[in-house]
Amino acid sequence: MNIMRFLTPKSSVSYLDSAATVRNGFEKMTYHKFRAIPVVSSDGVYVGTVTEGDLLRAMINNQGVSDLRDHEKVCIRDVIRPDWNPPVSITCTVEQLFNRITEQNFVPVVDDRGVFIGIVTRKAVITFLIDSYEQCKQ
Repeated sequence: MNIMRFLTPKSSVSYLDSAATVRNGFEKMTYHKFRAIPVVSSDGVYVGTVTEGDLLRAMINNQGVSDLRDHEKVCIRDVIRPDWNPPVSITCTVEQLFNRITEQNFVPVVDDRGVFIGIVTRKAVITFLIDSYEQCKQ
């Protein structure tokens, strides 16, 4: 089985450009009610995932910044934890994907060049497993 069956393509995923600011990230995540969002460079390469906690730490650590508008000076790529939520390759096995999805709400998926092509959500995997179970019961 191929992991493409679980993929939500990039065109249907909200993500941030790596040049976006902390303020941009905060506004987008608040609007969509996300706790984490993928970050992609201008050439499409997956850079990482930024979380609410990353943004809050950036806001707290920038002392002297008293207004949300001042966070337009702090770039998202500077607050990302590079080792958190690494992507899987589109060629990874379903078993590898299942192991990763147990640890996070979504798994970023990249092609062989590291270009972001979408995400696999925990919901997509659970829905598949429920459907498979229902078919086995019949």
